[in-house]
Amino acid sequence: MRNSYKSPLEGRYASKEMLFLFSEDKKFTTWRKLWVTLAQVQQELGLDISDEQIEQLKQYQNDVNYDVAQVWEQKVRHDVMAHVHAYGAQATKAMAIIHLGATSCYVGDNTDLIIMYEALELIRVKVLNVIDALSKFANEYKDLPTLGFTHFQAAQLTTVGKRATLWIQELVLDIEEIDDILAHKKLRGAKGTTGTQATFMNLFDDDYEKVKQLDSMVAKRLGYDEVFAVTGQTYSRKIDSRILNVLSQVAQSAYKFSNDIRLLSHLKEIEEPFEKNQIGSSAMAYKRNPMRSERISSLARFVISLPINGAITSSTQWFERTLDDSANKRLAISEAFLALDAVLETYLNVATGLVVYPKVIGSRIQAELPFMSTETILMEGVKRGGNRQELHEKIRKLSMEAANNVKIEGGTNDLIERIINDGTFNMTRDELEGILDAKQFIGAASLQVDMFLTNVVNPLLDRNKHVLGRTGEVRV
Repeated sequence: MRNSYKSPLEGRYASKEMLFLFSEDKKFTTWRKLWVTLAQVQQELGLDISDEQIEQLKQYQNDVNYDVAQVWEQKVRHDVMAHVHAYGAQATKAMAIIHLGATSCYVGDNTDLIIMYEALELIRVKVLNVIDALSKFANEYKDLPTLGFTHFQAAQLTTVGKRATLWIQELVLDIEEIDDILAHKKLRGAKGTTGTQATFMNLFDDDYEKVKQLDSMVAKRLGYDEVFAVTGQTYSRKIDSRILNVLSQVAQSAYKFSNDIRLLSHLKEIEEPFEKNQIGSSAMAYKRNPMRSERISSLARFVISLPINGAITSSTQWFERTLDDSANKRLAISEAFLALDAVLETYLNVATGLVVYPKVIGSRIQAELPFMSTETILMEGVKRGGNRQELHEKIRKLSMEAANNVKIEGGTNDLIERIINDGTFNMTRDELEGILDAKQFIGAASLQVDMFLTNVVNPLLDRNKHVLGRTGEVRV
């Protein structure tokens, strides 16, 4: 529809696989799966539910009659009961036992948890693929010296590959956080209206062992080993807050990367992919704007802003439940996942297509390296019989003169020429240029790349090689 609002996350940014996880089909077929599972387990534990009823439920599990549900919801103003009636209109013989003993949160909360865990698994896969792409980049450029920056001022040299390991390290920390959540994932289970399981105690004649079995068996049938030991009507909304926090952490990592690439693009040292027919500016035809990196920054900022929402919702829940979380959750959780999905799709696209300009990098190094090499030159001058204090004052003055030539006159850094012409240091041009070999100033940078990839990154990627090989999609 062109005359109605549509979220840009759907039409412009998020992937089809993430959009499906937050679709009506995923939500309501999962509701029905939960109802089928509840009936199956209740039957096995002795309740009067027939095979025919269960088979009919299974028959219509993935055939949601949305039109009927919509009519019922307008009538009863309750989405779960609307779908109970809609399901019963199809599975007529099972109508009497659909949702037996359950509360709305049996389907609502369990489904929300299932979808969030599956969406987090997808985020995990995409983060791993970004790590994989960046690790290849780091290995390829581990020996290429580049000017380091602190405060965005020229600092000691590093390498292009070493800088990439800083981006990877952020993502490795994110994987650790995601894995911790997934390692402890639990469902709400079958807890009843206020979490006391009173209706199930009634159905099973106060047999608490069977009630506990129902709770755990439902979860296991759905692929989960654990349920929360206690709940109110809902699972703790702190779970939502925790998930929003980890999504924010991934977004923070992506934002840091995108900012670095935007700055490097300005320096003309490294650029994101730029397609043959891509237009950088409607007015300035020569421009190559870093639009992908800017998109990462823009969407990541949105995700980073959401955890406070989850924290407020978690902290303001009343007693066993209150409904002021519901409408909020429909927006905050889904849009956080969809936006971060778009961030990672774009991140992967950029990481697999970075363009490096070694000559530009080299020329910037040479513009700064003479200043950085002054201590080495000073020591070499002393070795040739010079007085350390006199040479220090001499090189200080020559450095100031060279700096003025750059900043005031707009010239080049001619410190080496000044040292040669001065003659005090007793060094030839070849000797001075030998000192200015950039690779002598990178410390252990390339060795650190090898160490990090060997000890940290490659083992992680090897454990997850079955999910690697993706490419990022930039839809528009």
